[in-house]
Amino acid sequence: MPRANRVQADGTFLATPERGQFNGNRGILHNTAGILGGARWRHKAWITCTLRPRPGRAPLPMAAPGHFTPLFFQDEAVACAAGHRPCAECRRAVWRDFAAAWGRAFGAVPRAPEVDAVLHAARIDPTTRTHRRHMAEARTLPTGVVILLDGGAHLVRDGAALPYAALTPARAFPIGPVTVLTPAPLVAVMRAGWRPALSAAEDRPGW
Repeated sequence: MPRANRVQADGTFLATPERGQFNGNRGILHNTAGILGGARWRHKAWITCTLRPRPGRAPLPMAAPGHFTPLFFQDEAVACAAGHRPCAECRRAVWRDFAAAWGRAFGAVPRAPEVDAVLHAARIDPTTRTHRRHMAEARTLPTGVVILLDGGAHLVRDGAALPYAALTPARAFPIGPVTVLTPAPLVAVMRAGWRPALSAAEDRPGW
């Protein structure tokens, strides 16, 4: 039975054998039986990692007790919407590009813990411990942002709104304010020129 470790753009966890393009880490979230507990994170360093094993290290077994719970994402736009940033170790070049864009957006190139602190405040409501959402004018949003339309997650891509739900038709890009799932600091970094890795242009998003 698959574990509930496929993270969706709204922060919920889905049990499916499909993995997607990236994995991530928030600490140990499943027990030794593979059952997801109440916690959705154990630390603030929510990272997006490559699926490739690190050089010199064997792949970590999915059921390895005492190790972090591998999380999976459809693409990096979904990972960002869920509140993750590029790993500074296994995706070093991507992290450098991300940090440079963060510096353009906020005035200083950050260290990873500084990014994690800002992102955690932006992505989680401390009262409800649920994901924050915010409003923005649709036409100001760059490619890579994920928005909520008619209750479903849609990727902003080159001026279009592409649904992540399978068999859902693309829709005209909205006018006016929309609900944004991607945390505001990551939207600012995308405006400053960093672009998350997306599915191939000919592919439709889908869970």
